[in-house]
Amino acid sequence: MQHSTYETIHNKQGRGGRVSSSRLRESITLSQEFDGLEQSVKPFDLLKLVKRAGKAAGFTPKMIQLLDHYMMFTREIDWQKGSQPIVYQSLYKTAMDLGVSDRQIQKLEKQLFEVGALTWNDSGNCKRYGQRCPDTGRILYAFGVDLTPLAYLKDALEDIIHEQELYRAAWMETKRQVSWHRGQIKALLAEMSEREIAGQGAFESRYEQIAVPYRASMSLEVLRAMLAEHKALYESVMEVFATSDNEQKTQISSSTNDSSDVHKQNTKQNSFNKLNTRRDPSHCLREGRNENSEGKCLQPDNLGSAESAKSRTGDSENTENLLVKAGLQHITAKQVLNASSERFRAHLPLVNRPLNFEDIVSAAYALRTDLHISQKSWSDACEVLTRYGASIVLMLVDQAAQREKNPVRKPAAYFNGMIARARAGDLRLHKSVFGLLKREIDTAAANSNTHSTEKEA
Repeated sequence: MQHSTYETIHNKQGRGGRVSSSRLRESITLSQEFDGLEQSVKPFDLLKLVKRAGKAAGFTPKMIQLLDHYMMFTREIDWQKGSQPIVYQSLYKTAMDLGVSDRQIQKLEKQLFEVGALTWNDSGNCKRYGQRCPDTGRILYAFGVDLTPLAYLKDALEDIIHEQELYRAAWMETKRQVSWHRGQIKALLAEMSEREIAGQGAFESRYEQIAVPYRASMSLEVLRAMLAEHKALYESVMEVFATSDNEQKTQISSSTNDSSDVHKQNTKQNSFNKLNTRRDPSHCLREGRNENSEGKCLQPDNLGSAESAKSRTGDSENTENLLVKAGLQHITAKQVLNASSERFRAHLPLVNRPLNFEDIVSAAYALRTDLHISQKSWSDACEVLTRYGASIVLMLVDQAAQREKNPVRKPAAYFNGMIARARAGDLRLHKSVFGLLKREIDTAAANSNTHSTEKEA
């Protein structure tokens, strides 16, 4: 029995070399059949793919660090046909370079082998050494770590990265939808408070429970569940508003004793409801709700009905003149969208139809609080320029606050200043919008010329 044990130990110690396996033999065969990288692919392009794929492809930070270190010892000629990128630096030197033990290096190499990133071209005693041709730089002989299998991972890594990009795009789109619904819900709750609509407290409590801060570690499933909760709350709040509006319309239509008409000689006129920023029939566009109004401008006679303007200013002709001077009749919804910033567009509603002026009003009202523009300032702007004109002014203020040179530090004051100019008949909104559009076109042309010049160089 003792003799048998001695023979077993002796055989294990005496055979030398690395323990073979079907996977090791397969990787060595692939390395020997390597035809070189494509001309458009560089060795470090493979390392970039590994870093981008990361954990999704099975690479830990330590594994990537070792692979990056080994790539520094290879040359482009090693990745050509007839050569192999073999790193023959000793195990101990590699361990010293990375500040770890040689045992840790062996463990990391095994993990890289398991994900298919390397194999070994060993000598009989597993020692690592080699020599390059002094003239060509090509490896004459080498024993060590063979990185050839990494080239075969290129397609798989690209597929993983593509899936990651799709996942991130879906994650960001879901986050954007949650942000839009949050802005709408907060705006509606503020309106409920000002109009003293019942049920505000319950809705605010419900909103606080779902208004969880975003975290990059959140999965797409968690984010989608959060979006479903926000959609449900938004629909519930909208139902309350619909019920409240119907009740108000019923009360107005059923009241026959009191009249809301103002006698032409009565100096006490009806006060303007500054809280009403929702769709009003007197402010509708000339085209119908279902028509595409992207390319249609606001018409002077539809920017506010004569009666509504008269109730606000007492002089419908003067109001219409202010709107015409501001140039609203020259501005289309599509032009406003193209001239707006990414921050403004993030508040646009997600609908399966062309966006129109009502959507622009909704986005502007949601962005109002971010620019610290008060409800009173917004109502004054709606009184002077209608909701659509006020929305265009807010869009321009948002752009002015984000420009690189001389950005506006106090958007609320800038907004009030523009409304004061509009009230005096000195505001030309269409020129400002057209200026932003021209700037976008010039920037795009400049970037195109730059890319063309770089390609020619």
